[in-house]
Amino acid sequence: MKKKDFIADDILSKIYQNKYKVGEKIPTERSLANHYEVSRHTIREALKKLVNIGCIYIIQGSGAFVNETKYKSPLIYNSLTEKKFKDIQSKIIYLKKITPDINLEKIFDINGKENELWEYKRVRIVDSQKVQIETTRLPYNYFPYLNEEELKNSIHDYVQKCDYKISHFITSYNSINISKEDAELLNCKRGLAVMRIINRGILQSGKVFEYSELINLDYSVSYFTPFNLHSHKYRKDE
Repeated sequence: MKKKDFIADDILSKIYQNKYKVGEKIPTERSLANHYEVSRHTIREALKKLVNIGCIYIIQGSGAFVNETKYKSPLIYNSLTEKKFKDIQSKIIYLKKITPDINLEKIFDINGKENELWEYKRVRIVDSQKVQIETTRLPYNYFPYLNEEELKNSIHDYVQKCDYKISHFITSYNSINISKEDAELLNCKRGLAVMRIINRGILQSGKVFEYSELINLDYSVSYFTPFNLHSHKYRKDE
């Protein structure tokens, strides 16, 4: 782990331990540099990461302060959410209408003969590096005017522009070996171990609006997860 990432995670830990409380100023760059025995440049890079993921904010001339939004989502950050949308580019592979198979019918709770889906595939690029392949399905009748220009930006911005309110996501992770086709898209070696993420987006109405499969290189993610006493007790039962 790079020093800046270790420092960012350690400061995050202290925020969630309430050693640095909401609205309070965290130690100065000089103080942090002395504590972690690194340069002030490394501290600035660590703080920049914390600003990008919304855990702190900086007031010029006053210092860095803990943001009140730190508990609003269990997801602290992942490899893409710590980047601003303007720093992520998308290469569109295709956008097409499809007839859902039986599994997609169940996911979206639809009759495939009457309800087509959009399916698109795009490659996500950060710092000139191809890092993710995203294949996503959306109900066509929810988004009849979806086009490739919209896919170059945040799809969740587009969903909200269409006056839908996003409630939550159900996400699962597993490691796979990348296929030859996907390896060519990401310019990596065939058979490389990558993270496969399945994401199901749900609106406040309870309807599924998105079903995505993501293939990620060098993926990392951090969560804030309260201890679940009931789950712990269940796992202890014989």
